[in-house]
Order: sequence, then structure tokens, then C-alpha cells
Amino acid sequence: MCGILAVLGCSDSSQAKRVRVLELSRRLKHRGPDWSGLHQYGDNYLAHQRLAIVDPASGDQPLFNEDKTVVVTVNGEIYNHEELRKQLPNHTFRTGSDCDVIAHLYEEHGENFMDMLDGISSFVLLDTRDNSFIVARDAIGVTSLYIGWGLDGSVWISSELKGLNDDCEHFESFPPGHLYSSKERAFRRWYNPPWLSLAIPSAPYDPLALRHAFEKLWIKRLMTDVPFGVLLSGGLDSSLVAAVTARYLAGTKAAKQWGTKLHSFCVGLEGAPDLKATKEVAEYIGTVHHEFHYTVQDGIDAIEDVIYHIETYDVTTIRASIPMFLMSRKIKSLGVKWVISGEGSDVFFGGYLYFHKAPNKEEFHQETCRTIIVLHRYDCSRANKSTFVWGLEARVPFLDKEFIRVAMNIDPECKMIKKEEGRIEKWALRRAFDDEEHPYLPKHILYRQKEQFSDGVGYGWIDGLKAHAEKHVTDRMMLNAANIFPFNTPTTKEAYHYRMIFERFFPQNSCRLTVPGGTSVACSTAKAVEWDAAWSNNLDPSGRAALGVHASAYGNQVKAVEPEKIIPKMEVSPLGVAI
Repeated sequence: MCGILAVLGCSDSSQAKRVRVLELSRRLKHRGPDWSGLHQYGDNYLAHQRLAIVDPASGDQPLFNEDKTVVVTVNGEIYNHEELRKQLPNHTFRTGSDCDVIAHLYEEHGENFMDMLDGISSFVLLDTRDNSFIVARDAIGVTSLYIGWGLDGSVWISSELKGLNDDCEHFESFPPGHLYSSKERAFRRWYNPPWLSLAIPSAPYDPLALRHAFEKLWIKRLMTDVPFGVLLSGGLDSSLVAAVTARYLAGTKAAKQWGTKLHSFCVGLEGAPDLKATKEVAEYIGTVHHEFHYTVQDGIDAIEDVIYHIETYDVTTIRASIPMFLMSRKIKSLGVKWVISGEGSDVFFGGYLYFHKAPNKEEFHQETCRTIIVLHRYDCSRANKSTFVWGLEARVPFLDKEFIRVAMNIDPECKMIKKEEGRIEKWALRRAFDDEEHPYLPKHILYRQKEQFSDGVGYGWIDGLKAHAEKHVTDRMMLNAANIFPFNTPTTKEAYHYRMIFERFFPQNSCRLTVPGGTSVACSTAKAVEWDAAWSNNLDPSGRAALGVHASAYGNQVKAVEPEKIIPKMEVSPLGVAI
């Protein structure tokens, strides 16, 4: 992955404008420290900051078709690029980059080729023959992308908010699974999976089919010409990711180039729940394990840097991003350029602890759909930006389109949590990998209770952040919170503290509108808070807020009052979720 910036139709082809685009592109240099590129065609500018993973020698961007009339700047990977090249026998490719196929697919299919791409990518494509352009983002929003509009009629595209917020009149998050066409001056959805509707799936649960669907993801995600590793927290998702990678690494091109010993990485406070589990998993699957420690003060010192780079004031995202930010720096210092990570499965298997209270399979399924739709604003943003701060890429196999199709087609009755039957959260996924003859993981790890990353790094972590905020935000300040921050009014001192920092870096109104809000318990949507009346007095995104579910749940809580909110104009899905 990389960083992209495009300014299109700005009515200014001067050297001064080119210098300004270069200046803004450098704000994204952390995403691509290996090469910087800029192509100008009249008043259109396409800039790129490259993190070289496939074809480091010749895959610099922007990329072109044969006669350079089609220009593309891309952030992401196309896993099936070799198969696509075979379908384009009459085309000549300039590089070995996986992204080189996009310009040629456009020549053959116009704007209708997104479904042909197997991978995760966001890109800007300029057709100089008619001065038109298209912009697209991957299905779920694994790659970060923003779109803005200038007073001069220009359209701006950037991988991060900081690339355009100072130069656009209005800007917003580019919706995942959509394409923007300059010819239509509008978005249209290219990703239309069945789960977007309200229909409840009825496919029977087949644990072996689910396991095989997941295992198929691995070979293509080991597409690399540089060293890599795996993030390991000791929870179910990251442990499965590490176990399957270790099992199937041998015999791949990556193994021939970099060896069969997989490197794993974890982070936490001294004595954190995750550290003990990760050490056990690493020994069991045979990885070269690297354990990093940090203190609460180390994390507090990083708050401002994290908010600037993650571009959010959302409490749960910041809590989880800080340890990931610190770990990513350590990993990059070891010469690793990308890692495999376990984000995603909680949203379509109902892994968060609040799913214990889902009243029926219909509510369960609709909540999974709601969380997938907004995932790009939370886990995807954290995983993408907290690693890319240091020029490290995170690949997330659970968010593969085909695997999501399989997982979301299962009758949700089979995902429901039923303690009396021994079915805990994510039971369907756990059961699929419960192999007595050739076990993937120790049984107690396979059935370990869900631990959110910001909790698993150490229970003292969140408590330390709250104590820090208490020193910086007074009771009097909280009384005026609704007047100071009428949109997404912070209801806790921790949230207020983060909001003040965010507003200093990103003062424009459009910036604050890019961050989600609303009530939540243990990472739920606002709708799911209704499942348990007690939760309205315990609104905290930590998994330990799931009273009566988490083994180390919080004790007495202070009631948080939901403020009146000004709702921004956003696209709304069929489920009523703003995206």
C-alpha cells in the first residue's frame, strides 16, 4: 500500500500549484517512504508516495497504459493480477507491479471492472483523451480515502485527511465499495453483496467449508518481494491468522525467498493478559516471537501523535491505536515492511461481548451488517493508519470479499451465543478450527474469551488513560461541553481531552464530521445498546463494559448522558446506517 493525492480540474497549471501539490503529498510521505512520484496533465495532478512491496525495482507510480493516455495512482494490492494479465494478451505492461493491470482493464472495460479485482485498493484514474477521471475505494474500506471539493471547481482525493483539509471547501470520507465518475459527478455503488439487504440468510453451517474458505486466502496474501510477519495478540483471530500462516507458509514463493520461519509480534503492558497467551501460541505454532513492552506513560506521551496520524477523536479507536502505533515502530525497525493482522471477524461472527444479549437471530444478523458498514471508520482506519505511520503495511485476510460472502451467508441462528449449549462468542469460527487430529491451537486458546485489543494489552491501560484525562479536563469544562462541541458532544473527560487535541490539528467543520459518534457499549452500534436496559448507564466502548458477560467487567460506573447531535448529511445504507 501507499499514499495517494490527486487534484483534478483545479484551473491552475502553474508551477506554484505543482509546488503546493508536492507539499501536500509530502504530508503522506510516512505511508510511502520508498519513492515519490507526481504526474501533471494540464490542471490535473496525480501524486504518489510508495511503500514498495511487489516489484520494488520498477513499480514506481503513477502507472500508465502503453501510450500514457491513461494515468493511475493506486493504494493497495491486486492479488489476482497475474490471472488478469493473462486476460489482457494484447496489452504491454510497463512494470511487474500488481497495480499495473488497472489502466489496461479500464481500456478494455471502461468503468465496469471493479468486480474483476481480487484485493484491496483505492485509486484515481485519469483519462487524458477526454480529461475524465474515476475514483474508487475497496469493498469494505480497508484502504483509507477522502474526497474534497474546492471553490475553483476542483476535486481532491487523498489517502489521509491531512492531504486536503487545508485546501478544500468541503471534504468527507470516500464511501467504501463505491466509484466516483467525473462524467456523472456522482457516486455509485459497485459492491452489492447480499448481506446489504435485510434478508436473513439461511445457508446451513458447515464448519469444514468455513475453514477451507479461510485457508484459501493465504497463498494470495503472501504476495511479496520484501520481509513480513504476523501480529499476534493471543486472542482467537490473531492466533488463527498466525497458525494458518505458519501451517501453509512452506512451499510458497515467499518462503523460498524469505524462509519458512514466520516472525510474530505482540505488545502490552508488563503482565498484560495478551502477553502470556501470545507466548504460548508462538511456542505452539513455532514462530520467531518478538514481545514489546510499553508503559502507560509511554502511551500517554504518544496521544497527540496518534490523534494527528489516525485522524479521529473516537475513544475506542484511540485507545487501541496507541499500542499498535508503538508496536509498529518497533516492527519496522527490524526491517519488516508488512504484517498480517486479524481485524474483521468480530463483525460478521458476532465476536464482541455485547452479542451475548442479542434477542434473536434477526437482530443478531442486522447488527453484524451495521457493524460491517461502519467498519472503515473504526478497525480499518486504526489498522491502516497506525501501521502506515511508520511505513508498515497491515493485510487483513478476514476482510476478503469471498470469505465475507461465505461467513455472512450462514444462518445467523448458528452464530447465536448460547451458554447452555456451550456456544460462546464466535462459536462458529472456533468450531471450524477445532481439529482433534491436527489442532491449529491449544484448546483453551481456541476458546479464550473475547478480549478487545485495548483491554488485552493490559487492564491498567484504559484506567491510566482515564486518570490522565482527569488531570486535564475539569468538571466545569464538562458542563460547557455541549456548547463547545455541539456535534458529537463528548460525554466523558477522556473523550473531551481527545476532542481538544483533534480540533487543534483539524479545525475545519468537515473534519469533525468524518468521525462517527453515538452511544456504544463494548463496540456496539447505538441500536444494539437497546438490547439491555442496564447498558444505558454503562456506555463505554471497552469490552469490560459488557456487565454480566466479561470475566473482568467494570464495577460501579458513572452514567453518561447522550447529547443532542447534529447529524451530518451522509449516504444511508438500506439498514439505516450512515456510511
